[in-house]
Amino acid sequence: MERSDGAWRLDRRELLVRGGVLTGAAGLGGAAGYALRGDGEARDAEAVAADGDSREFVLDPAYVNLTTFLLASHPRRVREAIDRHRAALDASPSLALREAEPALEDAARAAAAEYLGTHTELIALTDSTTMGLALVYAGLRLDPGDVVVTTEHDFYATHEALRLRAERDGTRVARVRLYDDPSTASAGRMADAVAALLTPETRALAVTWVHSSTGVKLPLADLAEVVAGANDRRPEEERILLCVDGIHGFGVEAASPVELGADVFVAGCHKWLFGPRGTGIVGAAPHAWERIAPTIPSFDGRAYFAWLEGRAPTDALPGPLMTPGGYHSFEHRWALGEAFTLHDELGRGEVEAHTHGLATRLKEGLAELPGVSVVTPMAPELSAGLVCCELAGLSPGDAVDRLREEHGVIASVTPYATSYLRFGPSIANDEADVDAAVEAVRALRA
Repeated sequence: MERSDGAWRLDRRELLVRGGVLTGAAGLGGAAGYALRGDGEARDAEAVAADGDSREFVLDPAYVNLTTFLLASHPRRVREAIDRHRAALDASPSLALREAEPALEDAARAAAAEYLGTHTELIALTDSTTMGLALVYAGLRLDPGDVVVTTEHDFYATHEALRLRAERDGTRVARVRLYDDPSTASAGRMADAVAALLTPETRALAVTWVHSSTGVKLPLADLAEVVAGANDRRPEEERILLCVDGIHGFGVEAASPVELGADVFVAGCHKWLFGPRGTGIVGAAPHAWERIAPTIPSFDGRAYFAWLEGRAPTDALPGPLMTPGGYHSFEHRWALGEAFTLHDELGRGEVEAHTHGLATRLKEGLAELPGVSVVTPMAPELSAGLVCCELAGLSPGDAVDRLREEHGVIASVTPYATSYLRFGPSIANDEADVDAAVEAVRALRA
């Protein structure tokens, strides 16, 4: 493994584009069978029940669902793996745990590591993004007076985890505003705003790859350069760690956050990756793991045997050591690798092109409507799959209700003090879904 810029990368891997089985933004739609309406036809509930398990997604065909980014519908192969593991647990729980758990947890960790382009021992398994963020920010080795810089745009989970840490031991938290108008955000201005707030006391930069509040995607590589500049000639224990909540880029972007320069990466796997619900990961470079103390006891064998021998687990690997122990939804975690396999087969470049293509089509369609303001940047380098907008004279909550009740389109409201109407086209959608959403919003404005 390398140190410094690419400390946890595998130098043998080509990360940006994987070979896929499909091509083009429309390739993941109806023709491939991965879209919501794989055969192009809406069917009633009885028909869905008859062949539901044969479809890649079993989303209700009565709706155009553009909110799978909130909580994923399990793809067919994930459903089948969960059912298989659940059957084994139901048949003989203790035998299944004894024979399967270590190998299947290692397989899940290995699949995540391969997807990120890093090493298996550097991946911790969690239940969610929130759990991962709490483990990282509670465990950071900080002294009173040390500063963690975050942004005004981050979600509750980051802000609250940092507030609780500051309340407990005197760590200071500083927030930077990266943009006033998200639609005109720029990579340069965001990087400059971060650079201006980093000080000799800063020990971590806590950011979110894609803001769920606006759909703005941060220029991670640019921020990594800013951090590298601030770290120049600093001793190891004072270097700033770039910590990334990557949930709304993970499973969309072809580029790995490891390659883009993140020191710590946290994400749930049950959103854009379409992994089992209740799964997540934390990945970190070796030098970053050295500065994060475990919070919840691990059930890793090295840690457990160290306890039996009355010593600290000095021989435990960082990822397993940081994986919370205790009983959890085993069948879901053991099925996690299937989600990574699905994305490999589709092709990461193709998944990105499909998702970005649908998001661009949606933004362009909404922007043409009177009384609609798209707040997510049009440029794909500053956005991913989320699309946020405002409707003049109509609150986001009312818009969501009317879209669902009057037009069968499922959207969401951004859960922030300033709220927007939000869509998220994904590999479960096709161009017809996007066009239906645009026409539904047009009807609301009529």
